[in-house]
Amino acid sequence: MKKFKFFTLLIILPSLTISAIKKQPTDIQKDYPIQPVAFNYVQLTDSFWYPRLKLNQKVTIPIALEQCYKTGRVDNFKKAGHLMEGYFDTQFPFDDTDIYKIIEGASYSIQVNPNKELETQIDTLIYYISKAQEPDGYLYTARTAAQPGRMHPWVGKNRWEKAPDLSHELYNCGHLYEAAVAHYLATGKRSLLDIAIKNADLLVKDFGPGKLTYEPGHQIVEMGLVKMYRVTGKKAYLDLAKYFLDLRGKNPNGQYSQNHKPVIEQDEAVGHAVRAGYMYSGMADVAALTGNEAYLHAIDKIWENVVGKKLYITGGIGSTSHGEAFGANYELPNMSAYCETCAAIANVYWNYRLFLLHGESKYYDILERTLYNGVISGISLSGDHFFYPNPLESVGQHARSEWFGCACCPSNLCRFIPSIPGYVYAQNNDKIYVNLFVESKTNIQTGKNTVSIQQKTDYPWKGDVSITVSPKKKQQFTLMIRVPNWAVGKPVPSDLYQIEPINLQPVKLKINGKEMSFKTDTSGYIELSRKWKKEDKIDISFPMQVERILANDKVKDDQGKVSLERGPIVYCLEWPDNQDKVLNSVLGDGVPVTATFKPLKLNGIVELEADGQSTEMDLTGNIRKNPKHLTAIPYYAWANRGSGEMAVWIPRTIQKARPATPSTICTNAKITSSIANKTLKCVNDGYEPENSNDTKCPFFSLWPQKNSEEWIAYEFEKEETVSKAKVYWYDDGPWGGCRIPASWKVQYQGEDGSWQDVKTLSAYETKKDAYNTIEFEPVNTRAIRLVYQLQEKNSVGIYEFAAY
Repeated sequence: MKKFKFFTLLIILPSLTISAIKKQPTDIQKDYPIQPVAFNYVQLTDSFWYPRLKLNQKVTIPIALEQCYKTGRVDNFKKAGHLMEGYFDTQFPFDDTDIYKIIEGASYSIQVNPNKELETQIDTLIYYISKAQEPDGYLYTARTAAQPGRMHPWVGKNRWEKAPDLSHELYNCGHLYEAAVAHYLATGKRSLLDIAIKNADLLVKDFGPGKLTYEPGHQIVEMGLVKMYRVTGKKAYLDLAKYFLDLRGKNPNGQYSQNHKPVIEQDEAVGHAVRAGYMYSGMADVAALTGNEAYLHAIDKIWENVVGKKLYITGGIGSTSHGEAFGANYELPNMSAYCETCAAIANVYWNYRLFLLHGESKYYDILERTLYNGVISGISLSGDHFFYPNPLESVGQHARSEWFGCACCPSNLCRFIPSIPGYVYAQNNDKIYVNLFVESKTNIQTGKNTVSIQQKTDYPWKGDVSITVSPKKKQQFTLMIRVPNWAVGKPVPSDLYQIEPINLQPVKLKINGKEMSFKTDTSGYIELSRKWKKEDKIDISFPMQVERILANDKVKDDQGKVSLERGPIVYCLEWPDNQDKVLNSVLGDGVPVTATFKPLKLNGIVELEADGQSTEMDLTGNIRKNPKHLTAIPYYAWANRGSGEMAVWIPRTIQKARPATPSTICTNAKITSSIANKTLKCVNDGYEPENSNDTKCPFFSLWPQKNSEEWIAYEFEKEETVSKAKVYWYDDGPWGGCRIPASWKVQYQGEDGSWQDVKTLSAYETKKDAYNTIEFEPVNTRAIRLVYQLQEKNSVGIYEFAAY
């Protein structure tokens, strides 16, 4: 029974050790049938993931800590604890969680790579947190350190009181619990765990039948409470997690926070994608521990909906920026794809739990796709710049940032990356699962025996995997080796994406040098059951062929396009390798695509090449096509060489391409603006929208700026004569924050450098879904500008501005 308890502690904690646990405090009767092999029992030795783990400790965690000090996040705790003067002074009331997530990630990291300096930094942060906690356990610096009379608008007058969608008190609690459990299990110190227990006990006191009935605004407290239950044995924490889940369903219009139906009645993924992913993970945890079949049935149906209708080829989820949410079925735009990094991490958590429940490889197919593409695209190869959204197409308006005002993604990467070794192996009694193919070593207990497993592979660049199995004593057990869906001609376990027919090579298997025939079982695994002895060797070869992926015709944005994959890696075209232009490219059907390993490029990648075409439009509107050599790189590696065009989905015909537009006085002009950001270059890129809310077309956004007069100016290469101007406004009403402006006008620069209004020949119009054009008396000038007045309560966006 002790061994059972050993593993139940580690369930859903693939990144935690139990070296610090002296006594298991609970006897869990129900749990996940499959148990993870904890990360600290898995030693990575590969050249893909292990360097990322080291970089996380050396670069990512330190800069995240530095940003938390610079931006006042740490000071909020010091102010709440009366260690310094002042009041809560950061942008969001959930900024506390960045500290918690960094502590969690640092705890994982120092367990594998001891670092006394980092451990001391963690201890200091925990001291500040302890001082910020109120005597009864309440811990929320946005309230405790608030300036009297100037509470953050998302914080209610009384504890727990606020519109649930905006409340983050319980969200903060959830991340506190996850950090506390990680820190305790990694270091053996109770300092943060005791803080978390005091806080969780307050929740049990305040919430429950006959008490408060506020459901969490942003889910994660459910997952955190389950982890607290596992460590402390207090069943009240598990009961409260279920109570919070069962509170949902009060608001028929509450799709944003999954509050529109009771959780057991939900069958479609809707609303904020991160909240949803955390909720589905929490439901899986509670289902495993309580045997709740209704929860399990619901999340199974929701998974079918996501994988069949709402999943990006990169594993990303959440297609729209409006609410950072899932869109409608098959609504998967590329340039405006949101695909938040945190949502990709949540997708890994959710699929991992479903595997532990069901033991089917299809969940790991999604997990692996997300891991190699949608998660690590969120962080630069240098480990110090981040994406919040992860689009699948760009004209250069996207670039990684050093930090964000809402910094959930960088801190989430800090805690997630060190946990990756814990996803490689798993166990169900005498079955040992090999789920990810990573050069690594581990020791696994099977009964009274110890089994050493070692992988040798250059995955994901090569498909050859050598697995050496060495039990201490000869023993009968079963090795379950996952066969990835991509290796058998199916990118995802649904009809959302299909591989264009190719002569796919078979998967090959050898045991101790002898080629073996095999069948993949219904769960998607090769099941090798035998009496294993020391140095038994399995060699498995997956066909690493370039695969051309086609989307379901119902995905409008991918019609007539193709995506390239090789192994688990999704590819994209990026500007530095393709003559600075990507969106005008065409890759015809049947064109050969070659793969070459480039050890010095982008930290070492396999690059794809093909002879395609480019398209361009002349001044008369005719489209010409020319030969063009195309080069594709792994999607995760884009935007590491500056900003420019990128596309995952490549047109198969010239009709689907975006021809390069002809040069004009405006496309060659220098652009300046009263408010400049990385989207400014969109106003003269030549890409025209279908309407004023065309999310597939890039636009310049001033959001959240409101109620001010702003301008955009073009400085021409030489003096030009102009007599017309046109502007196409972006308007995402009624739900978004941008509207057409209250008014606008055109000015030109006189010889003395002053700006003067043009003399119009017609009235200014301000309308949606069309160009707003103005004619004026001809002027000779070196510069012209658009001046516009923002509405009092709304911002402005601009697709195109041109003068001619």
